[in-house]
Amino acid sequence: MLATLREKIAAAPELFVDGASTAGWHAKAVKNNEQGQGDLAKRIDAIVEEKLHANPLFKAAAQPKAIIKTLVSRYQPGMSYGTHVDEPMMAGSRVDLSFTLFLNGPETYDGGSLIIENTEGEASYKLAAGSLVLYPTTALHRVEEVTKGERLVVVGWVRSFIRSAANREVIFDLENLIASLRKSEADRAVIDRALKVKANLMQQWADD
Repeated sequence: MLATLREKIAAAPELFVDGASTAGWHAKAVKNNEQGQGDLAKRIDAIVEEKLHANPLFKAAAQPKAIIKTLVSRYQPGMSYGTHVDEPMMAGSRVDLSFTLFLNGPETYDGGSLIIENTEGEASYKLAAGSLVLYPTTALHRVEEVTKGERLVVVGWVRSFIRSAANREVIFDLENLIASLRKSEADRAVIDRALKVKANLMQQWADD
């Protein structure tokens, strides 16, 4: 899939426009990249959203009620995105999680790391093609300047059934525990008990 997406992007030089056109008033001042527009961009976004909805790990971590928006983004030499926080509301919906899906590998460009601030300082991400970083929409983050090559990503925003990050972590841990129990062919009664715990927590925490 990734190779096909890269081929489509390379064959459509008219795909990209100034990324500042969709930034909020504060982010606009520090946003220097390009983003996709038009029918091809919409088709790429649709492919990515379909794959994410079918991905068990993404579903377990995000508990997505909806993927609110996705954008194909390109960074060429000299481009960067300064420190900012994403909009908490998009298309009339609350946004809980942001993600960056890397379309090309780190060996194809210099610079361009995604830096996310957290309580322990900063975390840096420059991952293999096909890897995805999922993080709270409320986190301050930036993309360092690309100095060589081209950085291609799809960024997106998710509304989760589970609003609380702490509660999402509990559900994610339960999902992994249940998967491990099934793989190890644990006693059915143990699996049933774990499923009951998950069901009760989802009933309490889910925002439908």
